[in-house]
Amino acid sequence: MKLVTFSNEGFTRIGALYPNNEIVDLNYAYQALLESEGKLRSEQIAEAYVPAAMEAFLQGGRESLSIAEKAADHAFHNRNSFRHKLIHHVENIKLEAPVQKPGKIICVGHNYREHIAEMGRELPPFPVVFAKFANTVIGPQDDIPFFPISEQLDYEAEFAFVVGQRARNVSQEEALDYVAGYTIANDVTYRDIQRRTLEWLQGKTVEGSAPMGPWLVTSDELPDPSGLNVRLTVNGEERQKTNTANFVFDVKYLVEFLSNLMTLEPGDIVLTGTPGGVGVARDPQAFLKDGDVVKIEIDKIGYLENRVSRAGEGK
Repeated sequence: MKLVTFSNEGFTRIGALYPNNEIVDLNYAYQALLESEGKLRSEQIAEAYVPAAMEAFLQGGRESLSIAEKAADHAFHNRNSFRHKLIHHVENIKLEAPVQKPGKIICVGHNYREHIAEMGRELPPFPVVFAKFANTVIGPQDDIPFFPISEQLDYEAEFAFVVGQRARNVSQEEALDYVAGYTIANDVTYRDIQRRTLEWLQGKTVEGSAPMGPWLVTSDELPDPSGLNVRLTVNGEERQKTNTANFVFDVKYLVEFLSNLMTLEPGDIVLTGTPGGVGVARDPQAFLKDGDVVKIEIDKIGYLENRVSRAGEGK
């Protein structure tokens, strides 16, 4: 499935993307299915198993996903059977980041061989790990805010995975069982702020610096995250291009490594690193400007496209 978070008429809910760009509201779909089966307390049962928020839904694991799939198919073929609207066309709603309030956003640095080479570094013996926070998350239809604290706003195309169940001391052999699915992220970075101390955090955690989306492709639809092409363009000009086969540390390794450091929870997001071609490493350097359009494409997921807007000057 392609899971989405969407906003409509002041409410934010989760859905599944179907052909013809139609989105099934999963919580309402399950309520409708329960009522069709003559069940009482449909609203309460649906909120327990298929809640309207992505983070809570992911806590239900495979059981919730299985129920949601059944409910979505019922709603798709019985779209006028419920008191609430079950199906929306993507043009009539706003797509948000799939996971809006992750408990953790864990980022991996120096994880593509060509990016390590362009930065003049050696292959790391262990993953370089840093963090972003939930304040950075914006969606696929939001502008990237460009705050007047720096002129070195940079892009980083990222293949990201979302944790699907609590993971602690997980082996690589079991690792993918703990992944809910995959999405696209842009680790937007204020380079001079990042580099004014040894720690990168302050240049990575500015508001709105983690565009994500447009949806979460579940791991049953994308069982193998290796061998995926990744491409980033700015105003149509190619800046980054790689394949996830070029990882130093792949998804399986990262799940094992991170879960041995900390407990990973459903809804946690891991950004797996960026390839070569970042603006700071180009000659001459090429940072983002007001009005630039950044597009990231990843095989089997789709694309994430955001416009850069001077803070206060956007839509």
